[in-house]
Amino acid sequence: MENFTPVAATIGGFLIGLSAVMLLALQGRIAGISGILGGLLPPKADFGLWRWLFLLGLVIGTLVFVALGGDVSLRNINPFAFGDGTHFAVLIAGGLLVGLGTQLGSGCTSGHGVCGIGQFSVRSIVATVTFMITAGITVFIIRAGVGG
Repeated sequence: MENFTPVAATIGGFLIGLSAVMLLALQGRIAGISGILGGLLPPKADFGLWRWLFLLGLVIGTLVFVALGGDVSLRNINPFAFGDGTHFAVLIAGGLLVGLGTQLGSGCTSGHGVCGIGQFSVRSIVATVTFMITAGITVFIIRAGVGG
């Protein structure tokens, strides 16, 4: 494991959990990114300030990480090297498929995995297990077949 960072992962996990607890305690809302972002889009269009502040916090957090010396280049976060020759349309199609999946699954891994499991939601546990199994199968297929 070349990217094993238990201290950074622990701090990051703590901060994610803290933000999820704060959002639930202060706003009564689940910290699922797809739901937060989706709530800003029609037909719902709930332009609550908390949604904008939460998303702004994600951007600011990334900027602080980079300012402190963190590396967010694609070579470190993308095991399939999409930045090296994959057509932009493939990335757009992948993003749209993820968006469709979050609608079909009534949420994403942040909503189900972080918040739902913490509330002992059977639906969220099943959804998260399904996400993880699907992710494992996808990585296996990509590495064994497509990615070599």
